[in-house]
Amino acid sequence: MGAYGYARSQASFVDEVARSGVAFEHAYAAAPITLPSHATLMTGRYPPGHGSRDNGMHVAKAVPTMATELKAQGFRTAAFVAAFPLDHQFGLDRGFDVYSDRLPRGPDGKPSNERPASQVVDEAIGWLRQNLELRTENLERRTPNDERRTARFFLWVHVFEPHAPYGDASDRRPVLDRYDQEIGVANRELMRLLGSIDARDTLVIVAGDHGEAFGEHGEFSHSIFVYDTTLRVPLAMRGPGTDSNRRRATNDGRIAGPVTLADVAPTAMRLLGFTMPDADGIDLSPALGGAALPRRELYAESFASLMEFGWAPLRAIRSGSWKLIASPKPELFDIDRDAAEQTNVVNSQPTVARELDARVNAYSPPRLQAASVIDASGRERLRALGYAMGSRVDNEPGGVDPKDRRDVAARIAQVISGELSGPALRTALEEILAVDAANGQAHLRLGYVLLQSGDCPRAEREFAAAIKGGLPTADAHLGLATCLGRRNDLAGAERALNEARKQEPDNPVVTANLGILQAARGSLPDAIKTLQIALDVDPNLHEARFNLALAFTRSGRRAEAASTARDLLARLPRTAPQRTEVERLLKAVQ
Repeated sequence: MGAYGYARSQASFVDEVARSGVAFEHAYAAAPITLPSHATLMTGRYPPGHGSRDNGMHVAKAVPTMATELKAQGFRTAAFVAAFPLDHQFGLDRGFDVYSDRLPRGPDGKPSNERPASQVVDEAIGWLRQNLELRTENLERRTPNDERRTARFFLWVHVFEPHAPYGDASDRRPVLDRYDQEIGVANRELMRLLGSIDARDTLVIVAGDHGEAFGEHGEFSHSIFVYDTTLRVPLAMRGPGTDSNRRRATNDGRIAGPVTLADVAPTAMRLLGFTMPDADGIDLSPALGGAALPRRELYAESFASLMEFGWAPLRAIRSGSWKLIASPKPELFDIDRDAAEQTNVVNSQPTVARELDARVNAYSPPRLQAASVIDASGRERLRALGYAMGSRVDNEPGGVDPKDRRDVAARIAQVISGELSGPALRTALEEILAVDAANGQAHLRLGYVLLQSGDCPRAEREFAAAIKGGLPTADAHLGLATCLGRRNDLAGAERALNEARKQEPDNPVVTANLGILQAARGSLPDAIKTLQIALDVDPNLHEARFNLALAFTRSGRRAEAASTARDLLARLPRTAPQRTEVERLLKAVQ
């Protein structure tokens, strides 16, 4: 970010907002994870207050958001998001008239997990134009008070480019060059968006949801550790309330004191003339006019290590010059003298550490209540975006300190980043298991790598190890059932699928596989019924629909087979390689 002193910045969007408004030099996320951090942006609450403690964990339905509050005030509201972690099912869609999260489908018919910024911005600009057209129509027939209200809108635009894998992972250029290029791609589109907004009367806020690590503290990517490498984010505002008079009062528009993304909602609401109820953050508008920021503590956390690996979570509190990271082996840093957090002074400052530990526990204990977890297909989409998503909750205090698994965590980050593939991916997983043999996620991933390469005997052992390790998902059972089915052990496959159903009774992928197994055994009426149940839950399970067409065909129900095949062709992309086989089936039954 050029606004923060980076000489090679490709982020002119941030620079432009900062130049004409204000920039916060030390802004921090409340979690280095996409969904919890955006939930904090939208609610003004820390993760314990809004309920989303990791990707896939729903935002509490009763918690007010900026969208729910502004819609109640007559604002038109819209959101355009670029990646699956912010899918509407996780609860941030409340209050939006439009919540566009539909992602394109790949050649295989499966939904993509992200989409380019160009598509997101195209939709956002289209919505703005429509909104302004409606505003013009309303001006002709409404009273002055109504005119002002219909002109008000709340728009959230989310882009995802600066996430691993960065650009083309096969590119030989240094990873930071590819990362910069990804920022440049997003920046080009956001500058286009900025040009569509009336700078005179529109408040514009730009924020990052977390940082990214490239080896600092032995971390790669983000989500596990809570060092400032992944907590510090850009935050800039321009528009009403951030004008030139206030900029002169704030050291040329720069505010140096620490702030949190939990401050964004209460500040934005105040600048719009409202308040944000029950926020953990504060209204920063006095600081925009030159007032000093109040002395206070800022909280942050990551429960990803607990949810995904069964390790201890990390919770952090920043107070004055001190920052404590609460863990089985706590760390205390004097961040005024040691901004890079290199020297742990917890042993020489026991009183400070003890006081801050009590404060961090007031925000959240090191355990979670049971939480709803998304289904297997949703977890797989998060994994594809670089999130481990083991959904393992070990609520015993203590546990493995993530620092003691630093090398393993770094290797895992490489695995889930998408920067590795083929033999390199397999080797990395084997290296993880060499030092962390109980890592169920690594066993699961290695099982699927081996399955895709055709090595089912070894894949079966890896799936069995993941199951033995207590990984509480259907995924390992599904992989095992696939291997057993390939070697015609239908009884074993059925046992594995029944175990999968115990883990996730409503998982349509499990149901569909049971239907396919029933068809393989010749139980066609049962197979048809089971496959229809799976498709009622998820109509886009294309393999299930194809197998349903086959079951109809084998049952002599040719008209239903043809109808099912035509339905599948209508759902498949025109470039899908499966179309040829479906067309052949349709021709055979017509």
